[in-house]
Amino acid sequence: MSDIHDLDSDSAVYKTLLESTQAIPWKIDWASMQFAYIGPQIEPLLGWSQDSWVSAEDWAMRIHPDDRDYVVNFCISQSKAGIDHEADYRALTKDNGYVWIRDVVHVVRDENGEAQSLVGFMFDISERKKTEEKLISLQKELEALSFKDGLTGIANRRRFDSSLDVEWTNAQRTGQPLSLILLDIDFFKQYNDRYGHILGDKCLTRVAQTLSLAIAGPRDIAARFGGEEFVILLPETDENGAREVAERCQRLIEKLQILHEKADDGQVLTVSMGVGTIVPSAGMEATDFIQAVDKCLYSAKQNGRNRIESARI
Repeated sequence: MSDIHDLDSDSAVYKTLLESTQAIPWKIDWASMQFAYIGPQIEPLLGWSQDSWVSAEDWAMRIHPDDRDYVVNFCISQSKAGIDHEADYRALTKDNGYVWIRDVVHVVRDENGEAQSLVGFMFDISERKKTEEKLISLQKELEALSFKDGLTGIANRRRFDSSLDVEWTNAQRTGQPLSLILLDIDFFKQYNDRYGHILGDKCLTRVAQTLSLAIAGPRDIAARFGGEEFVILLPETDENGAREVAERCQRLIEKLQILHEKADDGQVLTVSMGVGTIVPSAGMEATDFIQAVDKCLYSAKQNGRNRIESARI
């Protein structure tokens, strides 16, 4: 009798321990797929009463629809194989919200190795998920910043180099043309000397944002190349299309009417552009293409500035 009394006492202690923890204990009979037990902590967490958890179907239907199929199929397959497992998912609350749950599952097997029951714990991991989401968001923000020019807000040289590598390979594979525009603000040193670096920075930003408005293709990129020099990458664009973009840039920048008293003539800020188009073949290097377009830009500046020089390379 004392042994039975000790067993009852032990069970009561275990039950008290299980129900005093924040983790939610549960047990499902494998043959019937009925809940043999679920901790009372489930109600304050999700709102569903303890006695409403009758079968595994109740568990499945209280998983967020976007998570349900994957989690249910995963847990069933692992349980059939007799493999202990865990799954993260959004559990629906009675008031139509959700809580992030981590379910840790142990498969209890009989002497033949067949699944007899499933026992486990549900953990509320909502705060952990919020932290993870914040970290992911921060990481994405940092990645975006690493590809963004700190002054002008458009793509930086690193982003341009990365995109050029991808588009160069694509153009080699598809035989589609790839165009590039190198653009330099005319007499920018004199602009800085006359108006100061604060207005100089503002000028660079206005030109950069204007270039962003001039491009239209989903993979087109306007980037700051360095100093007062910018670059526009135009995948799948022939020489006529590239020339149109360059002329659009020229018109939009002229429309800004940025005063530049030290300009050669016109008293407004202008730009010079080099434009190149290529269908790169195997063995060609992207750096050679950039140098060829840079020569076009040099010609534009040597031939009077405020002009566009282009070439098929």
